[in-house]
Amino acid sequence: MLSTLEGVLFVLASILSLVASTLAIGNITRNIRAGQGQISLDQIQENLIGTIYNFITLRPTFKVRPATSILHGLVAWGFMFFLIANANDLLYALFGFRFFDHIGILSYPILFLIDLFNVLILAGIVALSLRRFLFQPITFTSRSHVLGADAVITRIRQDSAIVATFIFAHNLARLIGEAAFLATKEPSSTSNEPIANALAGLLQTLPSRHIQTIEHFSFWISMGAILAFLPYFAISKHIHLFFAPLNQLMRQKRQGLIDLPSLDLNDESVETFGTETLDQLPKQRIADAYACIMCFRCQDVCPPYQTGKPLSPAIYEVNKRYALNTRHPGQVKIADLISPEAVWACTTCGACVEVCPVGNEPLVDILSYRRHLAMMESSFPRQLESAFKGMERNSNPWNTPTANRTKWADGLNIPIAHAGQKPKLLWWVGCAAATDPRAQKTAQAFAQILQEARTEFAILGNAERCTGDSARRAGREDIFFQLAEENIATLNAVDAQRIVTACPHCLNTLKNEYKQMGANFQVVHHSQVINELIGNGAIQLDSTKTTVPMVFHDPCYLSRHNQISSEPRSIIKQSQNTLLEAVDNQQETICCGAGGGQFWKEEGGEVKNNQRRYQLLKDSQANSIGVGCPFCLAMLTDASKEDPEPLPVLDIAEVVATNMIRKYVQ
Repeated sequence: MLSTLEGVLFVLASILSLVASTLAIGNITRNIRAGQGQISLDQIQENLIGTIYNFITLRPTFKVRPATSILHGLVAWGFMFFLIANANDLLYALFGFRFFDHIGILSYPILFLIDLFNVLILAGIVALSLRRFLFQPITFTSRSHVLGADAVITRIRQDSAIVATFIFAHNLARLIGEAAFLATKEPSSTSNEPIANALAGLLQTLPSRHIQTIEHFSFWISMGAILAFLPYFAISKHIHLFFAPLNQLMRQKRQGLIDLPSLDLNDESVETFGTETLDQLPKQRIADAYACIMCFRCQDVCPPYQTGKPLSPAIYEVNKRYALNTRHPGQVKIADLISPEAVWACTTCGACVEVCPVGNEPLVDILSYRRHLAMMESSFPRQLESAFKGMERNSNPWNTPTANRTKWADGLNIPIAHAGQKPKLLWWVGCAAATDPRAQKTAQAFAQILQEARTEFAILGNAERCTGDSARRAGREDIFFQLAEENIATLNAVDAQRIVTACPHCLNTLKNEYKQMGANFQVVHHSQVINELIGNGAIQLDSTKTTVPMVFHDPCYLSRHNQISSEPRSIIKQSQNTLLEAVDNQQETICCGAGGGQFWKEEGGEVKNNQRRYQLLKDSQANSIGVGCPFCLAMLTDASKEDPEPLPVLDIAEVVATNMIRKYVQ
């Protein structure tokens, strides 16, 4: 189709485009290679099938915003299929060869789908553009006090305008060019390209030389747009088309939601802790910036952002991306990308990780930066100092003397485990239940349940230490490491068959994070044990007692981090309570605001996290709130005190103990 001169010009333009694109891709490759660690080929092989499935179906994008995801799918699926169309157009333009004319009956469905997708892509990009630029939903905004937010929003809008223009120009020109090609043939109402064929009928009213001009001009617009866009593509947000599946290929499968590397503080060669510059991040965390699709889903679900704090995980990732476009990772400080107030506002709830369609983990960057601030610069909110000192001096953040750790159990005749005992069930009481008066009621209720069920169990007593969850989340890996070593040694000596705890934070640390230090314990939540005891008839519930409708608040570290959500609901239903659901529940739960060390410091923002969550739970029209975490219990109880008509907040152990038929324990 192209003349010799046009062919030469196109080849030269292609070479220039590919050289510029290669330089841009080379910069990305160097940036990722600057990161820490190695990418496991075994991990890539393990993730291969799932990644291909997600890439083709776009399944992760449909977690939220189904309508928008469909529009996105029309464009993405269309472009996957359009690789065939563009290859055919290129061969025809340079060599006059259309392979669609040489594949027999297969050409019919292929040409029909290309024709259909051409229009669907145009419809999808027009709808998405109207949504972003005309209707401007709040999704595409950010609070101005978030570091870099105004510049990011402006740049994303510019980027989106360029990409939308490219897609629209390429596909419209391609459709017109195909119609011009068909116009040189004999149009048929039964053509397998009905849309292009209809346009061809209109073009046939023009002189043939005009039709050829339109065909040539359409090719240059269609394919020329690709050549012009390729170098820009590498620095635009749409590089995620390649890095989203690559990120999923590299992602490690693990227990627990947060992949926070453990530090060996016995290694004297380690001179720095945490992350100050981006080259100190693992390679995959640098790749996160290129995989980000800038959809702001993570911002939508971030509790600190939704309560007016200057933390937007989306803005952080986009800031990271734009910084890497112009600077080496070693030149980019995390302090340039996120404000100190935002760093210390994260509750580590994991909602941003759970909702991200490409598996990005901005909260891991934040926690790693907290390590640097706390351990290298001694820069952290001063309210945390008391909790740190308590964990260092008395092995608990409340700073209660170790000798008082079992006072809650006075008169309950609870056995203390000793080395070599190998109890069937070791109850990890946790610091909250051992020291906080409200949480102690949960512990006493659970003790009564275990005793009523004639369960063989024991506790560690004064040998139990804080697991170090709060210290680790607040950047003090040194405190965590010390507590973890002591606890692992104690647990190994006792050698219990199974460990139970009522605290999801303890569960997550004992079960998932101690594994990084070589420990391997079978740990369950008290809701799982209680549900087993009800199921096997070890305890019976009184169906004659009057109960009230209850809504269950899913703790982040229980439902989202450890996928435990059915057992608490089963308990509430079997305890004769009517179970209602909040709008955001199970793995989509909203944080109470205590995680990430927030329990030990003052909270800023327009609204407090616990007040927001309490109101959403009350909106369910329940008459009581059930919980399965001592921190959630404290936070929601505090929020209820500001309500003129407060709802009672009860741990599920208290619900069962109240409705339990007592044969042995009175």
